[in-house]
Amino acid sequence: MKKTALTDLHIALGAKMVPFAGYNMPVQYTGINIEHETVRKSVGIFDVSHMGEFILKGENAINLVQKISSNDASKLYDGKIQYACIPNETGGIVDDFLVYRIDANTFLLVVNASNIQKDWDWITKYNTYGVEMKDISDKTSLFAVQGPRATDALQSLTSIDLGEMEYYTFKKGVFAGVDNVLVSATGYTGAGGFEIYVDNEHAKEVWEAIMKAGETFGIKPIGLGARDTLRLEMGFCLYGNDIDDTTSPLEAGLGWVTKFTKDFVNAAALKQQKEEGVQRKLVGFEMLERGIPRHGYELVDENDQVIGRVTSGTQSPTLQKSIGLGYIAKEFSKEGTTIYVKIRDKKIKAVVSKPPFIK
Repeated sequence: MKKTALTDLHIALGAKMVPFAGYNMPVQYTGINIEHETVRKSVGIFDVSHMGEFILKGENAINLVQKISSNDASKLYDGKIQYACIPNETGGIVDDFLVYRIDANTFLLVVNASNIQKDWDWITKYNTYGVEMKDISDKTSLFAVQGPRATDALQSLTSIDLGEMEYYTFKKGVFAGVDNVLVSATGYTGAGGFEIYVDNEHAKEVWEAIMKAGETFGIKPIGLGARDTLRLEMGFCLYGNDIDDTTSPLEAGLGWVTKFTKDFVNAAALKQQKEEGVQRKLVGFEMLERGIPRHGYELVDENDQVIGRVTSGTQSPTLQKSIGLGYIAKEFSKEGTTIYVKIRDKKIKAVVSKPPFIK
């Protein structure tokens, strides 16, 4: 298993470690529910250094990004970030990712840990533009500082005005005494906050500086368990669960990042699907009876006919009830529709509910 720069530190902190996307990662420290509440109410820090980072550089870098991305990167400006999918050639999704425009000829792509090699090979395949590509994943640490007190916790560490930063923008500067740190107003929790990209050699000092600066605001280290419950309360997709090589971005509700204003891989087929309409949709649902929906469980109608499948599910720490995401036949996808989750051969009642589950 791969280690991040801070794996030993997490073990010393008493984290429960698990294999995740080939890395030895902290799943929890004090408990998922406590960590979840810390992020929703104050501030927490995640080590998500397992994520992948690629640099694309050259005068044709924008053309390569446009070719592999479902979104329209021509709308980006220096310091702006965009969420997008990498469509495959058969209607599914290679990965979902973030595009950072450093300057007109330089882009940073942030991809999922489990897809680093797959994405690299895919982008390389379409690099007929002579774009210089660099994989900096193994040299880069990434910390997500999330929660309503994130700005307060971090501001003393940098002259960048964090309060002025708009959502999905970034700045580079001195952070915790380290130069050339990228600070991004992004996150996967819906609780607000920042993501900090730093070279591995400075990872420990930056982590410790964040922990010290955030002490007054109750900062705590947070594991991947709470990251999953937090993202699910917002209805954010997780690659490998809610989207994959067999799910279309339109089925997944990602039409808003699928722009037919330019050409990209499989654009014609996806445009046709949009015009004809999808046969299934990714929906959110809330359980009306006791039971936790798990990935792979069947969704059925009142006559016990299979109408879909659960992709993600959990007990929401905020709502104190079970919630989930799943693909379902479009005629059952309307908000308020009663559906059932098959749990150990029992039909457990649920209702289709539009994410985010917490407003």
